Formats: sequence, structure tokens, C-alpha cells
Amino acid sequence: MNNRNVVTLATGKPVYLDYAVNLAFSFLHWHPQSDIKFYLVTDIPELVPQALASKISVIKINKGELGTGFSPKLQLDKFAPPGQTLFIDSDCLIFGSIEGLFKKFSGNAVSVVGGYISAGEWFGDITAILKKYDLKQMPKFNGGIYYIENGDDAKKVYETARSLEKQYDEIGFVRLRNSPNDEVLMALAMELHGQKPLTDDGTIMSDPQACQGGYTIDVLNGKCTLINPPAPHPLHQAWYPFEKVSPLVIHFLGYYTQHYPYRLEVFKLRKNAEGKLNALNRLTAKFTIAYPEIIKTRFKGLFRPLYRLLFGVRKPTTSPRV
Repeated sequence: MNNRNVVTLATGKPVYLDYAVNLAFSFLHWHPQSDIKFYLVTDIPELVPQALASKISVIKINKGELGTGFSPKLQLDKFAPPGQTLFIDSDCLIFGSIEGLFKKFSGNAVSVVGGYISAGEWFGDITAILKKYDLKQMPKFNGGIYYIENGDDAKKVYETARSLEKQYDEIGFVRLRNSPNDEVLMALAMELHGQKPLTDDGTIMSDPQACQGGYTIDVLNGKCTLINPPAPHPLHQAWYPFEKVSPLVIHFLGYYTQHYPYRLEVFKLRKNAEGKLNALNRLTAKFTIAYPEIIKTRFKGLFRPLYRLLFGVRKPTTSPRV
């Protein structure tokens, strides 16, 4: 297959369009001469910067057309162009060439990066859910990446996932932020149609939530390191099989897009795309983006015990995604 594509979604709030723009700039930085096409599906196309709109394909949809919450990710087969399509979540950044990923995924109608789960809890009692469908296992993965080869087989998987969504609570799945989670629906649909995940070896995608020991990133130079500290460290994530990874794609889940490493890198990406990145604005960004958050975090760490003693636990702030 010679036709290779990347698709991302940005619907609803403008913040998702901002994320998608950042992702697109990271893609263009690493694929200046590539024949891979980048598609941005959005219901707010007027917010796409003109300098970017001329370099990618913007697909306009109506507001609410794809549903709400995570439901739009169950419609990807409708937007996958002919050939091979790699869906990448808008809150991701690319740290190198993804050319090789299309070869790795080739031959799968629908695939993801992950492994299998056969028991335990993953947005529901997996043992009970598998028994209901007479299955031994199903894929488990981070939905930041989906791979699709346009055709009848992919269409059947997505049609099944959309059908399962209507039975979400009845099946026994637990909602994520009060919405059906696309990951478990796609996992079940994939297993019912015999579609397999690409084994996660830590080189394709990771996220700071899985690696809570800290991370360093430099998107323009393709450098990133994420740490999952070994047990018995209190930040060790036992479910994540790696201690140190340097993936091609980082998924900035939850509030990580609000943290200074992400904000600093997207500042550099956008300035670089404009041809305006220089030593002065690099330094200015450190003083206006990075250092204030570093100082604030250390200050809070020092005085948090006293604050809680005097005022109790503070309510969590509302995410801009909600």
C-alpha cells in the first residue's frame, strides 16, 4: 500500500484544536518531504492557523456529528482514506519519523499498540465480560494510536464497536468521565473480529501517566526519556512493563498538556514553523513558561503540609477539557 495517512480529531472545545495543531506541527517537522498525508477532522476549521491549513488537509464536520465524549474515536473508519491510516490522538507529539510504523502495522485491518488482558479490572470486570462473549482474552492498550486499513474488515470492527457502545453499561463496562470509553469497546470489537495488537515494546508510544518518575523532552531534536521508577518506589506503576522508554509518540494524557514541558515544546514548535525560533525567545520561554512552574511546584511541595494543616485539602481544579 503506497497511500499512507495520519488522521487526528479536534471536536468540541477549541483546546482540542490547539492540541491538534501542535501535533500537526510536530508531524510536519519530522516529515518535511514525506508523502504521508495529514488529515485534521474538526468542527471548528476556522481556528486552524492559515500557515498550517495550507500544508495539511482539513476535513470539516458539523458540530455534534460524531457524538460526544470518546464516541468520535468510534467513527474513524468513516474518515480513513484508502490505504493505511494511523490515527494519533490530538494531545500527542511526534518525536521522530513514523515512516517505519506503517510497515510494522501493515496487514492488519485494525490494530493498536499494546498487549492482552484476560482477567482483573480494566474499566470493568474483564473475567465476567470475556465470559459473556465466550472469549479468553482481549487487547489492552492506550487509545492514543489506532491503525486502520480502509476496507470491509475495518468497517466491520467499527460497526461492532458502535453497536457495543449502545450496550456499554449492560455489558458491565465502567464509564470514563461519565462517557463510554472507546478503548474497551474497540478492544472487545477487535477480539470478536480476530484483530491483533502490535506488541508494545516501549518504542512506539508512552505517556507520563505510566512513567511517573519524570520525563525530559526535546521535540525538535527528537529526544525524549520517560521513567517508571523500579519497585518499591512509591511512583512505580506495576502494570507498566518498562522502567525507561524513548518512544516516537508521547501521549500527554489528562492534565499533562498543562505542564511546562509540553507548553515549552509547543512554543518552540510553533516558533520554529514560523522561522522565528532563536536564542532570545528560547531564553524568554524558559523564564515565562518553565521557571515559574518549577518554582511554584517546589514552593507548593515545601509548604503543602502546612497549608493542609491550616486549611485542609483543596478542591482539584477543573480541566480545560471538561
